[in-house]
Amino acid sequence: MKVIFLKDVKGQGKKGQVKEVSEGYANNFLIKQGLAAPATSSNMKVLEQQKQSEQKKKDEEKAQAEQLAARLNEMTLQMKGKSGEGGRLFGSITTKQIAEELEKLNIVIDKRKMSLDDPIRSLGVTQVPIKLYPGVSATLKVQVTEE
Repeated sequence: MKVIFLKDVKGQGKKGQVKEVSEGYANNFLIKQGLAAPATSSNMKVLEQQKQSEQKKKDEEKAQAEQLAARLNEMTLQMKGKSGEGGRLFGSITTKQIAEELEKLNIVIDKRKMSLDDPIRSLGVTQVPIKLYPGVSATLKVQVTEE
């Protein structure tokens, strides 16, 4: 019997997958538990529509990420910090502070998406790589000046 998996079932299939399983297993376990539905023509059409809507949503998210990447690549973020001799900062500037500064400009980016190896500890311009979406990344320039 062909079924469409509504949820992931370990050892059998993933959500949205169409697979042939034994009739007893399908009727007595999968369909009864709400894990799968019979692969009728109407259910197949619904599955196809769901896949199309998911793909459309992913395309829109990627387009938004690309627009944001273009905006971030052009931008230079100004931040101030107290510094001592030789341009070394007292303390450091972390990804959390960068994310908070971006929020003031109505750009919401999670601090975990910024891949800064070490916090910024000196004056000047630093390149901060940001992963916005799989395959879409941007580089933000952060300029640290003395307070």
